[in-house]
Amino acid sequence: MVDLTVRFAGLTLKNPVIAASGTYGFGREYGQYTGLGNIGGISVKGLTLRPRAGNPPPRIAETPLGVLNSVGLQNPGVRAFIRDELPFLRGYPGLCVIANVAGETPDEYRECIRILSDTPVDAIELNVSCPNVDCGGLAFGASEGALFQIVEYVRPTCKKPLIVKLTPNVTDIGLLAKAAEAAGADAVSLINTLLGMRIDVNTRRPVLAHNTGGLSGPAIRPVAVRMTWEASRAVAIPVIGMGGVASGEDAIEFLLAGASAVMVGTANFIEPDACARVVSGIYDYCKTHGYTSPDQITGGLLPWP
Repeated sequence: MVDLTVRFAGLTLKNPVIAASGTYGFGREYGQYTGLGNIGGISVKGLTLRPRAGNPPPRIAETPLGVLNSVGLQNPGVRAFIRDELPFLRGYPGLCVIANVAGETPDEYRECIRILSDTPVDAIELNVSCPNVDCGGLAFGASEGALFQIVEYVRPTCKKPLIVKLTPNVTDIGLLAKAAEAAGADAVSLINTLLGMRIDVNTRRPVLAHNTGGLSGPAIRPVAVRMTWEASRAVAIPVIGMGGVASGEDAIEFLLAGASAVMVGTANFIEPDACARVVSGIYDYCKTHGYTSPDQITGGLLPWP
């Protein structure tokens, strides 16, 4: 028998597949196409203290094997989420609900976390790696010192497991993971999008109004797997891997590299049931190779002889 349940950072997930923040909304849009109760969890759209309209359009563009986005954290605000969306998500027993939190100042981050800590969300994902906002985001997550300070600042306020979402737009992801761990993070998730740009050669203008955007999708998976491997070797806390996961085999790569769970993002835009397919793929792999749990795969990368 294969049991896909995974436990890490004080959380219990029915399987190691989580819908990635910013790609699954608050679950309502996908609920009509796929069973939300079949996936391990959802990291909801990034939440800020006050509503945000996001960046002006155009803010989405396709690239070879990927997507560039500069949505800019459009969201209704943390209080509206608690009032209008959280009751819906809590209607799915066993679904791990992770609140992704962003802000322009450390105080905004801390206030969002304070408000969410007294709600039935299961964990908080600290988004200090969004490349598509002019204030906050990478300003807190691109250096060890700034990352340590923001995590240490909000940690005493957080009553939930604290996951820190790391940026790939750095030279050494291991050092960033260590800084998050030292400041009190219960887990790290990575990678957020890679900063990229496309230009329309006919108009000679960027294809995105924000000029640059975050690159996601299968094109970034080798980078994401490498950084997951590096982060898992650098810290003792659990690692959640993401970046181009679209199949069970993709997810297994991240588990072998050291991840305890994976997040599925851009694939959801192509196939609304992508998360469920990844779950099935992990199950089939375990059954074929004689594993009874995904935990037996985590960190199982073998060296060349």
